[in-house]
Amino acid sequence: MNDDLPALPFLRVGIGHDTHRLKNGGPLRIGGIDVPFEKSLDGHSDADVLLHAVTDAILGAAAMGDIGELFPDTDPDNKNRDSADMLLAAMQKVAAAGFQIANLDCIVFAQAPKLSPHKRPIADRIAQILQIAPEQVGVKAKTGEGVGPVGSSEIMQAQCIALLMQVR
Repeated sequence: MNDDLPALPFLRVGIGHDTHRLKNGGPLRIGGIDVPFEKSLDGHSDADVLLHAVTDAILGAAAMGDIGELFPDTDPDNKNRDSADMLLAAMQKVAAAGFQIANLDCIVFAQAPKLSPHKRPIADRIAQILQIAPEQVGVKAKTGEGVGPVGSSEIMQAQCIALLMQVR
């Protein structure tokens, strides 16, 4: 290593993905906010597909497993659990290992409802949960173009890439 060069921060990248079925009855909980819709996501916890993807992304970047390992669906304490609480607990574990979030880039795949008006409030809520600046959270929404289970509104999916920086 050349001692004349400045030290670069230790960076780690992780990807998270989640899928949940849609069921009748709203509202839809996505990214930590309620979106008016006649359907909601089905799952053991509150089934927030986006917060689950974010949780897996930050855990993956720190090589600390996944959401199912920390919060198994076999544990009755996780029934109807708020995904924001799970994300916060995962972030505390990652922070204790010496990492902080540089940025998140998220995609929600949903035929309906239209998420464009909700992207900023979702990014703001994720930033609030993680105690980072809203500018560190990107949120995009894509339809299924009428194709496959996303396009037929059977499911919603989310993906997130997290970039972590080692701070100690």
